[in-house]
Amino acid sequence: MKTLNNKLFSPLLAVLWNLLLVYLVYQVARIEYWLENSDYLNYTFDVWRGGLMFDTSAILYTNALYVVLMLFPLHLKETATYHRICKWVFVIVNGLALAINLADSVYFRYTMRRTTSTVFDEFSSEGNLGSIIGTEFLSHWYLVVLFALLMVFLWKCYAAPSLDAKMLNKWKYAGACFLSLLLFTPFCIAGMRGGFATAVRPITISNAMQYTERPTDAPLVLNTPFALLRTIDTNVFVVPHYFESAQELEAVYTPVHTPSDSLQMDKKNVVVLIVESFGREYIGALNTTLEDGRYKGYTPCVDSLIHKSTTFSYSFCNGRKSIDGMPSILSSIPMFVEPFILTPSSMNDYTGLAGILAQEGYETAFFHGAQNGSMGFQAFAQKTGFQHYYGRTEYEVSCGTDDFDGTWAIWDEPFLQFFANEMSQMKQPFMTSVFTASSHHPFAIPEKYKQQFPEEALEIHKCIRYTDLSIGRFFETASRQPWFKNTIFVLTSDHTNMSNHAEYQTDLGGFCSPIIIFDPSRPEGQMLDKIAQQIDILPTLLGMLHYPKPYFGFGIDLFNTPQEDTWAVNYLNGIYQYVRYGYVLQFDGAATTGVYRLDDRLMKQNLKGKVDVQQQMERELKAIIQQYMERMKQDRLHP
Repeated sequence: MKTLNNKLFSPLLAVLWNLLLVYLVYQVARIEYWLENSDYLNYTFDVWRGGLMFDTSAILYTNALYVVLMLFPLHLKETATYHRICKWVFVIVNGLALAINLADSVYFRYTMRRTTSTVFDEFSSEGNLGSIIGTEFLSHWYLVVLFALLMVFLWKCYAAPSLDAKMLNKWKYAGACFLSLLLFTPFCIAGMRGGFATAVRPITISNAMQYTERPTDAPLVLNTPFALLRTIDTNVFVVPHYFESAQELEAVYTPVHTPSDSLQMDKKNVVVLIVESFGREYIGALNTTLEDGRYKGYTPCVDSLIHKSTTFSYSFCNGRKSIDGMPSILSSIPMFVEPFILTPSSMNDYTGLAGILAQEGYETAFFHGAQNGSMGFQAFAQKTGFQHYYGRTEYEVSCGTDDFDGTWAIWDEPFLQFFANEMSQMKQPFMTSVFTASSHHPFAIPEKYKQQFPEEALEIHKCIRYTDLSIGRFFETASRQPWFKNTIFVLTSDHTNMSNHAEYQTDLGGFCSPIIIFDPSRPEGQMLDKIAQQIDILPTLLGMLHYPKPYFGFGIDLFNTPQEDTWAVNYLNGIYQYVRYGYVLQFDGAATTGVYRLDDRLMKQNLKGKVDVQQQMERELKAIIQQYMERMKQDRLHP
């Protein structure tokens, strides 16, 4: 530990020196974040420059107590014991900040964003976090080593003020400390806010976009302590006023659907399979031109299903987390800003596919092989009209405890068999949904399949093969049931995951999920030249059933909407992405930041200001955003 010899101002000099050490640690953490995710992220000078601003804010917030302890104008505090306490406060606080920065570098590839405060709600009901974190420690041991080295660096290089200051005139010393604190305070406030100007609002996560050209790179500008602090108790849904009148807004876009179909409702069974991390990239039948036509993918069973199903030229998820997928798929509510389930608006009055069909006499059930209550799925299922819930508890009562994967859930193969058999006990018509789990981190497969599905280019690939096998065997069992031909099946993923193809690592490519609609009574395979998204699943299924009543959903009925009127929307690191008319428009809430051709798979050529439909796309996207925000704030999620 260094001791500074300037006796009068040594506390201030010690603070400045020690905060400089923290800056260096944050920079190392940012470089590690980039190296861990270099397939996705670009580290540029602007990223570094913007990162300094966000690091300043986070460092000053987290070290505010330490600064006050050091500069408090009290002559008697200059003792060895007092400064040992200050040192421990400094090291513990900044060690914690370093730990969450390093840990978040591993989590990025699953979410494409920095972790925010909603993570505490997201995992509040999980009992397996200890084992998952333990697994991560082992597989990312080098981060543990880096953490230890940086902690030693902070400890060894820490500077303490001169204790000889006690020999100074106490009033002169107290005045120097008071002056130091007085001078440091406005710089501290400005650093926390992101600038000195009175017109500067405190910087938020969205400000990171001004230092990058792509939303994907924004997390590299940020740091995780800042992202956590800035999202505590924030107003997630801020209503913009793009349109002055409700009539003008409704004329552009409305989430209220009024069916014009006069046919009698066809009460077929409905089964929705939500497959964990099952991105479009992994499916050979949906990537026939990838790798110059040589790509086979990892899903022979789903490929076979696709040949009998309806798919779409472009299909997207509406979020990057499992808790985003549930509302999008089952309630036609996309993720904007933060996961809907984790916001106060989750207490609004809304329903979903299960609740709508339950009103028409359907029996409804939701299946998820993880611990009951995991991820908040059980609460969401009950909220949206599922009458029954089958989790790990119900499975083990019925089938025993041998099929638990040891970390997360029941293995997919036995759980999907359980799912098929339980549906055979239900009264028709029924509506069910299952959420698989085996292609979830930590990416394990049953012991008996490790020779059949060895490690491949990405660790998730063996899990995708196993889950695909499980899906194939599910359909084999289901096809023998009396309800099979009277059922519409939809297969999609909750979100995408690890990627090793550049076109799936772009801002839009990270949202490419399959949407597969299979009706065994009409097994004609077709790929429609349309844009599809998860929030279209509810309206499309209700259209297939000829549901006659008005209903609420942010998506569209894909089968009864012309190709030119299909679209998709998602949100990534402060940027809305809107897909329509053969283009992708990126919008930060105030202005367009990018326009790319949809067939520009690597999103290389920004055509902002050069496309005739840009203004029209902005207008439509603004209407979608304003409808979403207004209805969330006003609790209007019904027709």
